[in-house]
Amino acid sequence: MSETYTIEVSTEWEPHSHLAHELLWTQDGTLTARIEGQIFTVSEGHGLWIPAGALHGGRLTAHVKLFSAFFSPERTITPFNAPTVIDMEPLLKSLLIHLSSRELSQEARARAEAVVFDVLKPSAHQLALRLPDDPRINGIANRILANPADNRSLERWAVDAGISARTITRVFREATGLSFAQWRQAVKIQRALELLTNGEVVQDVADLLGYAQSSTFIDAFRRTMGSTPGAFIMTNTNS
Repeated sequence: MSETYTIEVSTEWEPHSHLAHELLWTQDGTLTARIEGQIFTVSEGHGLWIPAGALHGGRLTAHVKLFSAFFSPERTITPFNAPTVIDMEPLLKSLLIHLSSRELSQEARARAEAVVFDVLKPSAHQLALRLPDDPRINGIANRILANPADNRSLERWAVDAGISARTITRVFREATGLSFAQWRQAVKIQRALELLTNGEVVQDVADLLGYAQSSTFIDAFRRTMGSTPGAFIMTNTNS
């Protein structure tokens, strides 16, 4: 089963789960979802596979078209056991549009779904940010998520949190797999995707995210996304 929604204003949805596997993707916008202690940000050209039973909530940028396809676990050889960002190739989109027809027989639907699972590919850019689950740094992480432009030094964060900088560094690495600096950078890039999709220009995005120079932001974006912010804007505008 497939569904399509047109979202005119920036929208958040409460955490919920489905009995079926779900594949979400967008057109003309960006989807950010929080699933099982991770934050995923997907823009046009990518989708998000959510396994059945996974609790998820999140937000959508304004003026976005949201697509969702559901697959019964009983009829599905699950390609992914965890939330996964997917490359939305043209063939995959065509198959999903085909599956949205209410006139398909059960046999035809089963054949098309089998091909879908053959062509599903994880993206090279997963854009998954693991959230820490440690009371020593949860407050720091939440404040950075609320304001990615907060560029307090590690030492300043340590003083404000009442723990050592060495402890912050160690716990971030243990809890997220990233250093404190890498984790904060990842938060900035995820927020940049939303801002760029909303029509903000590169210089303004760099300012909003606390970069001293736009060139620093461009370099960080390229290292994470494999393209410049300008190329990302063109891809999402022309898709």
